[in-house]
Amino acid sequence: MRYDVLMPHPDIAAALRAVLPADGVLSGEEECRPYECDALTAFRSLAPIVALPRTEEEVRRVLLTCSRLNVPVVARGSGTGLSGGATPHAQGVLLSCARMNRILEVDPVNRIARLEPGVANLKISEAAAVFALYYAPDPSSQVACSIGGNVAENSGGVHCLKYGLTVHNVLGVRGYTIAGERIELGGQRALDAPGLDLLALTIGSEGLLMIVTEVTVKLIPRPPCAQLVAASFTNVHDAADAVAAIIAEGIIPAALEMMDRKTTVAVEPFVHAGYDLSAAAILLVESDGAREEVSDQIADIERVLLACGASALHRSTSEAERARLWSGRKNAFPAAGRMSPDYYCMDGTIPRKVVGKVLEAIGEMEGRYGLQTLNVFHAGDGNLHPVIMFDSNEPGSWERADRFGAEILELCVRVGGTITGEHGVGIEKINSMCVQFSPAERAAFFAVKQAFDPAGLLNPGKLIPTLQRCAEFGKMHVHGGALPHADLPRF
Repeated sequence: MRYDVLMPHPDIAAALRAVLPADGVLSGEEECRPYECDALTAFRSLAPIVALPRTEEEVRRVLLTCSRLNVPVVARGSGTGLSGGATPHAQGVLLSCARMNRILEVDPVNRIARLEPGVANLKISEAAAVFALYYAPDPSSQVACSIGGNVAENSGGVHCLKYGLTVHNVLGVRGYTIAGERIELGGQRALDAPGLDLLALTIGSEGLLMIVTEVTVKLIPRPPCAQLVAASFTNVHDAADAVAAIIAEGIIPAALEMMDRKTTVAVEPFVHAGYDLSAAAILLVESDGAREEVSDQIADIERVLLACGASALHRSTSEAERARLWSGRKNAFPAAGRMSPDYYCMDGTIPRKVVGKVLEAIGEMEGRYGLQTLNVFHAGDGNLHPVIMFDSNEPGSWERADRFGAEILELCVRVGGTITGEHGVGIEKINSMCVQFSPAERAAFFAVKQAFDPAGLLNPGKLIPTLQRCAEFGKMHVHGGALPHADLPRF
């Protein structure tokens, strides 16, 4: 665990109080302690100053003030991020968007919604439900996570296979650079926007380029019917082969998720979903659309599952049962907290064809690191979420979990995948960026950052590693202090 010390700029608190309401600036340890980390609690830094703007104009004033005083700014949504992207800077300002939580417009004709960044993901669908519309990306934390945070991390969810990530469902953003310049990217009601398409560049940029103050999202019709099949497999390799076979058949389910036995055993006492606890792995495969379409697709899915060795199939017969089967998947991370004092949720993406071998390799790593994992992930697009369980009260436990996670990420790169699918890089994976990207590629990332933020004040030290950092990481790597190259399996 890491705690940084309070070292605020001597004039920043007074300067911010001059441009924000009296309750818009927090300072001192007691007031700022709740903001010391996001959901990656292994990294903490006590924010010296927290700014709580309510309007775009107040955001602009904060940024102008920090720019003038050369003070770093870190944006924060709901604090549900898992990569340390919202960890405060020890000499900077933590800009919380929590009070900017208004739904500005729901337009059922154009099927869009305009939102302030602090609006919770689930609130969008609740507001659109009266028009039989909803917002598709549904992270497990959707009841709490904010749309601004979703934009920063390019969040996904269990239905991202069919409906896409945040980048596929956001039509436009508005925000401000550190210099207080307003930027509008993308379109709202038009099919296209003039000029260069920079919208996708900002989605997933983790607050390094601009502070988003308004988001326009795409709404889609709520499917009239949805049905889910839970398929049991006696080994993870057959389950992984079934995932690849479904996609190879040209079937694109609404969702295709996988949980191993340890995960189902952990969640079943909590959710009472009726999972087959004897299965080595369970696939949750959902189809949605018109009733006839769903019926035909479910039949095709079940045919493929049985051909791939499924030992049992259970088809949901009601909306309540479908929701119950999903509840275990949605609550897998909290269930880990029932089994272990601490857990570390990883995020990497791999080709579907190697899912079984990667899970086998993770099992071998468990023995070497002396730590257990729960494996639950978006199987349809190869997005792994191994949950590493550890006890921070045990000396060396977190360090082993950290090395374990780093080795998983290097394995993802080695088999043709990436170090993140939807959780972002933040602090957590910044060393692993040295593994995936060349110096020239990292220099290009820095050039984009500098074009938006020449002074480097927005969320510094996150996402893009410096040459010096990668050099130090390389020395650790060679001497066995980080990722044990020789022990990694080659597929």
